[in-house]
Amino acid sequence: MATHKSAEKRIRQTAKRTAINRARTSRVRTFVKKVETAISSGDKQAAQSALRLAQPELHRAITKGVLHRNTVSRKLSRLAARINAL
Repeated sequence: MATHKSAEKRIRQTAKRTAINRARTSRVRTFVKKVETAISSGDKQAAQSALRLAQPELHRAITKGVLHRNTVSRKLSRLAARINAL
């Protein structure tokens, strides 16, 4: 266990940041899952609108440091390709 004041503060900050990042990751997963369910149901319109909602959420994850830029680019590209294949 930490004994220095600065180490104790660092533990508090890390716990807070971890909770925020976990919530952001969960939010991104939820938006992606909505797109995937629309794709699996075969509804192209619903899938496109779900992707339009998911896109800014994924880009926000980049700016907040939760996901890497290339990861988000890959995910969006693959989702768009699956929607276009419908």
